[in-house]
Amino acid sequence: MPTTVPSVCRFCHAGCAILVDVEDGRPLRVRGDRDNPAYRGFCCVKGQQLPDQWGHPDRLLRTQKRMPDGSHRPVPCAEAIEDIALRLSEILVTRGPRAIAMYSGTYSIANPATMPIALSFMEAIGSSMVFTSNSIDQPGKAVAQALHGTWLAPPPAFDDRTVALLVGTNPTATMAGGLPLANPGRELTDAVGRGMRFIVIDPRRTEVARRAHVHLQCRPGEDVPLLAAMLNVILREERHDAAFLRDHVDGLEALRAAVAPFEPERVARRADVRAADLVEAARLFAGGRGVATAGTGPNFNGRGTLFEYLLLALNTVCGQWSRAGERVPNPGTLSPPFPAIAQAAPPRKGYGYGEKLRVRGLANCDGGLQASALAEEILLEGEGQVRALLSVGGNPASAIPDQALTVRALEQLDLLVQIDIKRSATASLADYVIAPKVPLEMPGMTLVQDQLTFYGAGFGHREAHAQYTPAIADPPRGAEVVEEWVFFYELARRMGLPLSIAPATATGAPGDPAQRVALDMKRRPTHDELFAILTRNARVPLDEVKQHPHGAFFPAPEVVVAEREPGWTGRLDVGNPEMLADLAAVASALDIVGEADGFPYRLICRRMIHTFNSNGQDLDGLRSKWPYNPAFMHPDDLDREGLSKGDLVELESKSGSMLAIVEPDETLRPGLVSMVASFGGLPGNQDKHVRERGTNAGRLLRVDQDVDRYTGQPRMSNVPVRVRAAEPVG
Repeated sequence: MPTTVPSVCRFCHAGCAILVDVEDGRPLRVRGDRDNPAYRGFCCVKGQQLPDQWGHPDRLLRTQKRMPDGSHRPVPCAEAIEDIALRLSEILVTRGPRAIAMYSGTYSIANPATMPIALSFMEAIGSSMVFTSNSIDQPGKAVAQALHGTWLAPPPAFDDRTVALLVGTNPTATMAGGLPLANPGRELTDAVGRGMRFIVIDPRRTEVARRAHVHLQCRPGEDVPLLAAMLNVILREERHDAAFLRDHVDGLEALRAAVAPFEPERVARRADVRAADLVEAARLFAGGRGVATAGTGPNFNGRGTLFEYLLLALNTVCGQWSRAGERVPNPGTLSPPFPAIAQAAPPRKGYGYGEKLRVRGLANCDGGLQASALAEEILLEGEGQVRALLSVGGNPASAIPDQALTVRALEQLDLLVQIDIKRSATASLADYVIAPKVPLEMPGMTLVQDQLTFYGAGFGHREAHAQYTPAIADPPRGAEVVEEWVFFYELARRMGLPLSIAPATATGAPGDPAQRVALDMKRRPTHDELFAILTRNARVPLDEVKQHPHGAFFPAPEVVVAEREPGWTGRLDVGNPEMLADLAAVASALDIVGEADGFPYRLICRRMIHTFNSNGQDLDGLRSKWPYNPAFMHPDDLDREGLSKGDLVELESKSGSMLAIVEPDETLRPGLVSMVASFGGLPGNQDKHVRERGTNAGRLLRVDQDVDRYTGQPRMSNVPVRVRAAEPVG
C-alpha cells in the first residue's frame, strides 16, 4: 500500500516542495505539495519525472570501469576508489597538485554536502584547479558586484515593489531571477493583479514578456547600449535618487558623461526598438520601487561583466535598495542571518587574482576559474599541465563551448573520473564512472535556496523559507550507489588526507577557517552530521526546521535594516574607470552595423521548462514533445528559406557546423535561431541521431571568441550563422 510523504525536489535549483507516493522503497508518483506556503502546490514537469529518474532502465546502478576496447564494465566501488587513489597519488608525485583538476556542474547543488567535501579534498591535495559551470553562465555578476561595491541590505521586498526590469531572463521557465523562487506563474499573476509593472528586454516574447507593460524586443547583443540609454534618460531628466547618490555613491558624473553618447533615438535604431518605448521603460523604472534583474542571455554576449555592472548602476542610480527601518522579509533560515545595514561595502578588485592559468592570460575571479579554458589547460604540454579530472554534477563534454576541442582534451587525460547517474557524453569518455544515488535516496535541505538570495538582485525566496527531507526512497535492488560526497571522503581516506568543512555562510562564500570542523577519517560521518556542521550558524536551527516536514516560512518581523554605523565611509561606485572605458568602446561603435558576411542569422541561447542543461534528456515525460533541441526560427524566416516544421537543416558558423531540426516560433523576432544548449552526444555520431538526441550548439562556438576580459567567458550567444536545408546522414 503506497504512503505519501513530503519531500524536496532537487532536479534543479528551485527546491520545490513535493509529495511523493512511495511503496516498498520505490517512488511511484510526484506532485506539488499544496501544504507548503511558498510553493503552494507548484512542481514543474521536471520534478514530476523523479520516479522515472529513479527507475530508468539506463540508470547506472554500479560503478563502471573503462576497458581497453573503450567499453565499460561494472566493478565494485571500493575497487574503483582504490585504483583512483593510487593513480592520483602517482600524478601528485610526478606532476604536482596542479595536474589534478575538478569540474562541478549545476547538479552538484542537489546535495548541500557534496561541494564542501569535494572542495576540502581539492584543498587537501593542494590543487586550486577547480572549475565550475557558473564560470560559463553568469560569472560577470560576481565580478561586477566587486567593482561596484555591495549595498548591505536587500532590494525592496517583493510585495512592496511596483516595477521590475527583467533582461534576458524568463523566470517562468528558469525558476530564477525577477520572480520569487517558488510558483513563478502564480507570483507573476498575483503581481500583475496588484498593479506591478514589468519591463522586459528580450529578443523573444517570453511568457513574462506577454504580461509586460513594456517589452523591448531588441536585436540580440544590444543589452549594454539599452541599459546605457536608460541611464542617459534617467540622469538627463534628473529622475535619479539624488539623496541616495549624495550619501552613498561615487562616480555619478563620470557615469553621466559615459552614457551621454547613448541617445535613445540612436540606440533604438541600433537595437531596432521604438525610441518612445525605450524612454518609457527608463521613466517607468526610475519612477517605481523595484529591482532590475538579468539572466543568462545578456551574459553570453562577450561583455557580461560590463552588462552586469550597468545593471547594478541602474539599480543604484534609482535608489532601488532597502533603507534603514524597512523590513527584511528574508533574513535567512538555514544560512546565517545576514546583517542588513543601510550602508555600502566599498568596491574591490574581483578578478585577476589567485590561480593563474597558463592560457590566454586568464586568472581566477569572483566568478571562478574559467571552465572554457579547461581543454587548453589539458592540451598545453609543460609544467602544470592538467592530467586528471574529477567531474561531479556536470557534463563538461556537453556543457563547455567548442565541444570538439573539449572532447579531444578529455580523451587525452591520464585519468577522467565522472560521477553520473547515466552514460552521458562525458561518462562515455571516462576511465571510471561512479554511480551515485539520486536525490530521493538522500536527505536534503534548502540551504542552497537560502543562498540564492545573494546570487544577484531579484533572486531567492520572497520570505524566509526552509525545508528538510529525509531520504524517502531506497536504491533499486542490487544497486551499489553512493552519495557524491562519500566518494570524495573515501578517496581522501585511502590517500591518507584530512578533510574538514566549515559552517555555511549566508552568501555561499567559503566559511570562516577558524570554524572549520575536522572530519573523523576513521568513522565516516552521517549525512545529518554533515548537515549539522553546515547549519551550525543558521538563524533557524535545523532541528526546528525538521519539525515542519512540509516546509514553512520562518518569519522574523523584528529584522529590519539597521542605520549606518557611525563613521562608516564605504561608498558604492558607478564610475569604475575600467567599466567606463569598456563602455566608451561600445559607444565608439554605436553607428557601425556589422555585415552579414554570408551569415545572416544570429544563434541565441534559450531555456525551456522541460530541460535542465543535459539532465533529464533521457526521461520519456520530458521527451514527449521534443526528444531533441529544436532550432526555433520565426515562421517568416522558415518561409524565406523554403523550410517547414520538422525539416533537417545545417547550421554553420565561422567555427563549425551541425545538423538540427527546425521548429516555427512566432515569439522570436525574425533573423534569429534559438536553441537550448547541452543536447546531443559526442561529435562523431550525433548528426546521425539528431532526431532522437538533438545536437550540441557548442560545436558552433570557440572558447577564445569575443572573450570577456575580466572573467574569460567566451561569447556563447548572438553568434552569426547561416541556415540551409540538409540531407539525412547515415
